[in-house]
Amino acid sequence: MIPLRDTVPSRSFPFVNWLLIVLNVVVFLVILSLRSDAEGFVAALGLVPKRLLTDPQPWELVTPFTSMFLHGGWAHLLGNMLALYVFGDNVEDRLGSGRYLVFYLLCGLVAAFAHVVINAESTVPTIGASGAISGVLAAYVVFYPTSRVITLVLLLFLPWFVQIPATIYIGFWFVAQLLNGVLTVVKGQQAMGGVAWWAHVGGFLAGLAFAPLFALRPVRRAYADELYRW
Repeated sequence: MIPLRDTVPSRSFPFVNWLLIVLNVVVFLVILSLRSDAEGFVAALGLVPKRLLTDPQPWELVTPFTSMFLHGGWAHLLGNMLALYVFGDNVEDRLGSGRYLVFYLLCGLVAAFAHVVINAESTVPTIGASGAISGVLAAYVVFYPTSRVITLVLLLFLPWFVQIPATIYIGFWFVAQLLNGVLTVVKGQQAMGGVAWWAHVGGFLAGLAFAPLFALRPVRRAYADELYRW
């Protein structure tokens, strides 16, 4: 299932959201341009739990931030940026640009902390904006619980466009992250399948906790503009 857009039109231009998308794309293109040096660049700026906990150099303390803007491939980048594009504009609309940026980075930091705690012995660099975006998804559910997500679904190799309630779409996504995270603990594995599941869980829970605190307007249960259909 590929999310294409939601049914809530943004009331203001999402400047920070677009800035984050552009910054992530630019950094990824820079990494591609490094070619043989790309691996060392990612290793230096990625979040390495064991290195951070046992031998933290001064520059190591910024890796929870820098790792948010690194991606390991086109699929990783496009998947994250699509989610940020679909859901981030409305969250920025509710928080205001400045608060949205702080909220985004704070959720990313909590996500990084959750990953480090669960994978303290890991020497694998962790990269990606997924933890911060998980917080954005949580805030979206808090602010727009009755909205729907226009989703592309392939059935019998044919494209179908389906409206899925946001609470169901994002709810199933979170349950999947949590179950996979529990499996990594039960099996004694680290980031199973190359995915930092607990970073997603941590970022999402941070978003649930921080969204009402950062909101410019009180959280209401329904919004008239959620009747918009595409």
